[in-house]
Amino acid sequence: MAKVSGLGHVGIYVNDLMGQRDFYSRVMGLEITDEDLEQRGMVFLSANPDVEHHEFVLMEGRDVPSDAKLVQQISFTVETIGELKDFYRTFNAEGVNIQRIVSHGNAFGMYADDPEGNTLEVYYKTGLEVPQPHGDHIELDMTDEELMSIAEAAVPN
Repeated sequence: MAKVSGLGHVGIYVNDLMGQRDFYSRVMGLEITDEDLEQRGMVFLSANPDVEHHEFVLMEGRDVPSDAKLVQQISFTVETIGELKDFYRTFNAEGVNIQRIVSHGNAFGMYADDPEGNTLEVYYKTGLEVPQPHGDHIELDMTDEELMSIAEAAVPN
């Protein structure tokens, strides 16, 4: 039976291509690897262009009502809890609406809105195995040890 080996990339339609381009490159830190702003209205972005040309694509042409539910979430990983805390500070400085911050046990996730109201998640993998869905409210001013103890408490006995 045929089987995919992984998720290559995701693309979303946007209303304001340049605004979303700015947000995902400047605020989220993705690198613009290619773009065609004039004819196709597309921007290709990557967190690691040496490994993957693009994981995320922005394309102008969103043609649904602003309150339409199109994307459940767009998730980005970070390598350390410190980087998650850095995004928390960046989001606050940029005026990004943070919806919630939770421990899933297997990850700490911060959910926020991009400029067009799409939910994005920045998360750190804890390495723990916890059945999903699971979500304990956390604060990112807690120490790494305090955060890990909350995650560890969710591991089934």
